[in-house]
Amino acid sequence: MKQVFRKILCLIIVFGVSMSCTVTASADEPVISAYAYSLYCVNTGEFLLTQNADEHLPMASTTKIMTAILGIEMLQSDKEETIVTITPDMYAEGSSMYLAAGEQILMSDLVGGMLMVSGNDAANAVALTVGGSTEDFAKLMNKKAAEIGLDDTNFVTPSGLDAQGHYTTACDLAKLMSYCMENSLFRQIDAASSVTVNFIEPQGKTQTYYNENRLLREYEYCIAGKTGYTDKAGRTLVSYAEKDGIKLAAVTLNDGDDWNDHKKMFDYGFEMLNMEQLDMDFTGLKIPVVGGTKNEIEVSVSTQPSVCADADGLDDVEAVYCIPKFVYAPIAKGTSVGTIKYYKNGVYAGQSDVTANETAAYMEQPAKFTENVVSFFKRMFIRRK
Repeated sequence: MKQVFRKILCLIIVFGVSMSCTVTASADEPVISAYAYSLYCVNTGEFLLTQNADEHLPMASTTKIMTAILGIEMLQSDKEETIVTITPDMYAEGSSMYLAAGEQILMSDLVGGMLMVSGNDAANAVALTVGGSTEDFAKLMNKKAAEIGLDDTNFVTPSGLDAQGHYTTACDLAKLMSYCMENSLFRQIDAASSVTVNFIEPQGKTQTYYNENRLLREYEYCIAGKTGYTDKAGRTLVSYAEKDGIKLAAVTLNDGDDWNDHKKMFDYGFEMLNMEQLDMDFTGLKIPVVGGTKNEIEVSVSTQPSVCADADGLDDVEAVYCIPKFVYAPIAKGTSVGTIKYYKNGVYAGQSDVTANETAAYMEQPAKFTENVVSFFKRMFIRRK
């Protein structure tokens, strides 16, 4: 009987250990096959996963993320959308929209087709239209990279075909993608499952291009991304996903199993992070009043935003007061007097309105004071005469 009990006890212990390992493994970092990768939390500016993420590497057609945003920003700055005329020097080897010389197409359609099927001819067309030449366009690409803070990136070609000195890092590509996703038109185009282009010339020509990003169909939270491949770079992929307010950008460079790796990275990120409501204590917050019946008034803070929290919680959230040192009377209850902005790791996370909690009327100056002022100026006038 004792032997039977011991066997049962051993089985229970083994079962318990195996269950414990299963639960623990779900919180472990995923095994990723890419040579270099990064998982970036856009909400906090933190990298959740990295490997060889600062190494300079070829990026293949993920280059077109930068090409696309420059084309989009140009058409957004113009009063009328640019019509691009295709010329023979826009031809490029590799993947293509199959544009022919003499055809005319809107810049937005050109960018859309480029992002859908990774057309190298479309990338050259954007570059020559925006920059005048591929060399001058590369200068614009690098200027934009510097503005965004991509310190380890250098562009040479608009398409991403292998070239000496054309490189980036897994970290920089994640930052680039998060920047581009702030642009509503880029977001709209890159999230589309397909783009139908109505050519201006030849009239009546219509072509539909389908998005090559499989994650849009296979991972429910993925909303955008860009694929790439060259012999030198291997398979490259940048993708972007959102779930319950959490925004993640994933990058893999030289990865033979990129689709599955991105799913694993996103699952890990969404498991590690959650949105928490801020609940900072602003009780007793007051602001001085000039020229009022009260020297100061109490103010109240509106609902505080939800902020992305990691394992450390919200302890590192900073509240920045954007309110004046004082206000002038009269001030009515409910009047907006400023905002409080919240930052996590230096990344903007939301804000609250600050409003007057009470009324401070304008204080009329005493009559005697006014008479004294008038008398003073009268005396000054008589002396001068």
